[in-house]
Amino acid sequence: MNQTESHSALRIAVIGAGPSGLAVGHDLLEQGFTNFTLYEATDAVGGTWHIHSYPGLACDVWAHSYTFSYRPNPDWTASFALQPEIEAYLQRCAKEFGLEPHIRLNTRIERMEYQDDGSWALTSEAGESFEADVVINAMGNQHTPLYPDVPGMDDFAGGSFHATRWDHDVPLEGKRIAIVGSAASAVQVVPEIAKIAGQLTVLQRTANWIMPRGRKPYSESQRKWFRRIPALMRLTQRFQRFLMSFVHQAATLGHKRQDDFEKRAKGFIDKAIPDPALREMLTPDSRYACKRGLVSDDFYPALLRDNVELVPEGLASVRPEGITTASGREIDVDVIVYCTGYRILDFDRIAVVGQDGQSLAGVMEKAPEAFKGIATPGFPNYFFAVGPNGLVLNVPYFISVEKNVETIVRLLVAKQAAGARTLSVKPELHRAYNDWMGTQFPLYSWGHESCTSYYRTKTGRAPFLFPGDFAAYAKLHAEAGIHEFDLG
Repeated sequence: MNQTESHSALRIAVIGAGPSGLAVGHDLLEQGFTNFTLYEATDAVGGTWHIHSYPGLACDVWAHSYTFSYRPNPDWTASFALQPEIEAYLQRCAKEFGLEPHIRLNTRIERMEYQDDGSWALTSEAGESFEADVVINAMGNQHTPLYPDVPGMDDFAGGSFHATRWDHDVPLEGKRIAIVGSAASAVQVVPEIAKIAGQLTVLQRTANWIMPRGRKPYSESQRKWFRRIPALMRLTQRFQRFLMSFVHQAATLGHKRQDDFEKRAKGFIDKAIPDPALREMLTPDSRYACKRGLVSDDFYPALLRDNVELVPEGLASVRPEGITTASGREIDVDVIVYCTGYRILDFDRIAVVGQDGQSLAGVMEKAPEAFKGIATPGFPNYFFAVGPNGLVLNVPYFISVEKNVETIVRLLVAKQAAGARTLSVKPELHRAYNDWMGTQFPLYSWGHESCTSYYRTKTGRAPFLFPGDFAAYAKLHAEAGIHEFDLG
């Protein structure tokens, strides 16, 4: 069997058609793999950028850096792109990559089970059955809404919903609205809702580090130059990624860059907020990057409006007429919007059963670990496009994904060349790698025991980010190969 026949014979299931799923499909086609399907649960390509549609939704990474490296976009209309543009970009990529024939929409895979012959049996929510030799999990990590665990939520008489599942049928004009949360989605939602609400109450448990976004529109003339001179667009992209590279240093405990970032953020608060009491409420007591660093030009100004109140408390309960804060204050509202984030690394979204009946959700609940962000022992021929610790803080999401996917597809090429039926990461290498990472987490604000955020689990693990910069991550992936896997 020649290489073309070998690659075309391999049946590959890709779960999800968001950015990581499209990256997988792109690289599979580039390496001659044609027998694959992207199973997408929704009715369109785009992942989080298709599912989410809350007011003000935009990317908090510079637009030209937030693209596939092999498909830059000269047509962004501003330095930070809004949701509709990003969704359209991803859907255009799916077509230009030649992936449309490989995408199966409205197909929610709910169970995957490893078979004795080395294949995987997939079952959809509709009861359909599929078979694959390899599964690549490309579901992303911003999907499942996380709600506060407080009594009375079901008793509320008004409209209520999570920001990530925005209910556009609930009228907001002139209403009394409570926004529960003040982080990533809230800093985008609050300025938009403040314009139309009768009264807007924002509940903030803890303050966040916020930098000015400095969003600037690109004129048609600028976009023409980007189209005519690709080198100019590449230069813009490199500059934006260079600026983002400082984030790794800003998250490193003891690094002067962290002090610089905190000083800049505090200066932003001082300039934007004239009221000393409000400034104190908005000043974080954690180190920069313990929680996700935010960018916004209009969140602070929105808080100064006469119809907006920031309440520096958490939610204690919900009543039919409104909310009760942690201090016992009762606030009557017509609408509640939960800007309370996601369940990160929610591996129970699909029932995945590996060797010896192991449940992936159970394994990950006990120890959310992966080898180089892409594989875990006991689950042969099962890979993560972005698994635990498979994201690097100082590069855009696309860059981490491309590196992971490049390694996965390279492993599949080597697997076929070796005539192996299965690949399963060696447990001893997996253990050594994760033990090493455990020694690195305390070096960073997001991994230190003093930090409480979604970056860290209740047991103190930090399974979200890679503890190092992209250069270190890329080196580890350059060294990856089937010598790190057991062949079956």
